[in-house]
Amino acid sequence: MKDTNKHQGLRNQLVKQLQDKGITDNNVLSAIGEIPRHLFLNSSFEDFAYQDKAFPIGADQTISQPYTVAFQSQLLELQKNHKVLEIGTGSGYQTAVLCKMGASVYSIERQNELFKKTSRLLPNMGIRPKKLIFGDGYKGLEVDAPFDSIIVTAGAPFIPQPLMAQLKIGGRLVIPVGDKEQIMTLLIRKNETQFEKHEFGDFKFVPLLENKN
Repeated sequence: MKDTNKHQGLRNQLVKQLQDKGITDNNVLSAIGEIPRHLFLNSSFEDFAYQDKAFPIGADQTISQPYTVAFQSQLLELQKNHKVLEIGTGSGYQTAVLCKMGASVYSIERQNELFKKTSRLLPNMGIRPKKLIFGDGYKGLEVDAPFDSIIVTAGAPFIPQPLMAQLKIGGRLVIPVGDKEQIMTLLIRKNETQFEKHEFGDFKFVPLLENKN
């Protein structure tokens, strides 16, 4: 599949839509304006790729709607070369956005089918995360901790303790918490033992699954 002027025009419209919905981080908007979302979807969805909607990507998973991707990315307050742990690589679209924003991305996926697909797709697009790992996101990635930011792209019934432990002091953890519906939650690590918590309303994600490997 190619990336055409028509696709770029649709991306520009999507960026405008995200601005209208309150996304203000230019780094986020610029990344979404550059990344060809249609390449992350089954070709049958190509005509809808720049609508602000989630779509199935196989293995009972979805690609998040662009607003959700933008909202989570904005909450991270990323700076260039920030070390980011992503839990749930999925289609790789959120990974690509983080990479385009200049982050050094470590991403974990526990669905082997998606892991294999994304491991091929991202390098073919010239997007190179620091690490793509097949594993259990609940455990995080202790070997590469601590992280400036951690982003979870699936609904978690609770905030996994290992993720909190792997966050730098001053670091930000963005995670949707809840069972059927989730509340977007931001934790900022203040010191070894204390976290500041902020909540940002309801979102809907596929569940974060563990111990599947």
